[in-house]
Amino acid sequence: MSTLTVAIAVGQSVIDTTQNAFANLGWEDIRMSHPVFAGDTLYSESIVLEKRESASRPHAGIVTIRTRTLNQDGEEVCTFRRTFLVYKRGAEQLENQFPEPKRPLTLDTADERA
Repeated sequence: MSTLTVAIAVGQSVIDTTQNAFANLGWEDIRMSHPVFAGDTLYSESIVLEKRESASRPHAGIVTIRTRTLNQDGEEVCTFRRTFLVYKRGAEQLENQFPEPKRPLTLDTADERA
């Protein structure tokens, strides 16, 4: 078991939990409860434990989640709590994150080689 397992679990949870986060505030209760072996398939899931508005940043909220990672046999291999600062829906900081393309993507240009 290594920090690689935790890194995989965090990476798997980004799209669902911290896509719009801008600061990790803390990690707690990290447990490696079962060995992970080469060839194992890992799955992670998270649940929100707490959320609240940030007192100092009106465009943000503070969220605490618990994430657990299972192997292909359903054995829990890792679990942890994580708290992070996330932009609230509609926050100005989230606008225009995707760059303006120099050329639009269309069906005519989708198969062109660069």
